Amino acid sequence: MNETLAGRMVVLGVTGSIAAVEVVRLAHMLRRRGATVQAVMSSSASGIVSPDAVSYATGREVITRCTGLVEHVRYCGEGGEGDALLIAPCTANTLGKIAHGIDDTPVTTFATTAIGRGMPVLVAPAMHESMYRHPQVSANLERLRSWGIQVIPPRREEERAKIADLETIVLFTERAVLGKPLEGKKVLITSGPCAEPVDDIRILTTRSSGQMGRELAQEAFRLGAEVTMVHAQSIACVRNVYASSAREMRDAVHELFRSEFFDYYLSPAAISDFAPARAQGKIPSGTAFNLHLDPLPKLLAEVVTQYHPIVVAFKLSGEREQADEMLSQGVRMVVLDTPEAMGAPSGRFTLLTQQGEEGIEGSKEEVARRIWQGLR
Repeated sequence: MNETLAGRMVVLGVTGSIAAVEVVRLAHMLRRRGATVQAVMSSSASGIVSPDAVSYATGREVITRCTGLVEHVRYCGEGGEGDALLIAPCTANTLGKIAHGIDDTPVTTFATTAIGRGMPVLVAPAMHESMYRHPQVSANLERLRSWGIQVIPPRREEERAKIADLETIVLFTERAVLGKPLEGKKVLITSGPCAEPVDDIRILTTRSSGQMGRELAQEAFRLGAEVTMVHAQSIACVRNVYASSAREMRDAVHELFRSEFFDYYLSPAAISDFAPARAQGKIPSGTAFNLHLDPLPKLLAEVVTQYHPIVVAFKLSGEREQADEMLSQGVRMVVLDTPEAMGAPSGRFTLLTQQGEEGIEGSKEEVARRIWQGLR
């Protein structure tokens, strides 16, 4: 497991939303990332989820009131033990109190102390959609953002606003405490398989799952970058640009580069080398059919020569000669993998640069982390 929060303390504020039932899982997830988790709960939250359950999840006694031990100062004051204050879930009531400096619950007292100290503060709002549309709630959220507080966007499903996925909350928390070494940098990633139509029904594609692209994007986000992904999926915390075929991916990448500057371009995508001549209708079954493949332009080469970002390319381990040629043409790093790694959660990889090579075996999350370490 990638313990990105090892040695860090996350102060977890819990307020009185029904989403508080998720806090046990959230605490477990933060601890699996290496964090120490100190929970503080409002009385309303304690009526929804038992402080004993949260104590079990965190391994620490939950703070349900501020005592003569001045817990808010111990954890969130100057020189305090906490590295970030995460309020999840955060009700509209608590948002309003924080925005107006009202301290009448342990959570709001912790928030005032943390904001005054200047430590990272994150809120994951949880409320009905209509409450988001209240002018004062919107104003409160904007005020918190203006103070540098990270508002973790809700996910919207079935025309309802719900608290963000726990994985997304953890990702935002990691971003808040890791120092943002890529802050101000813009990253463009092409990811996943391409689907080339053979006829009206069938496609030509690969076993790529897009997992390496997702891990690279999430690691860049953790490190503070602004991330854009061109792919056929959608993930949180990045700008998603849809493309399913090689032509769509190429058009999207050129359009993005022509309209804005990107510091990094990473291409773990299995971009099609060929496109079949598409048959009209559906090719009849039960009969032989010859498939003609037309070669497609090399998008990565176009990016290198036309836009000059820092580039990371991916090739199969048997394509070492092509990888060395890429390095000589300006690619910063080439990652060699094996066919078995496609669609798998882990594998064996070789990272090639002008300075040498490094072998690494492990999960794609671990590999993505090492790739970004090599680029900084």
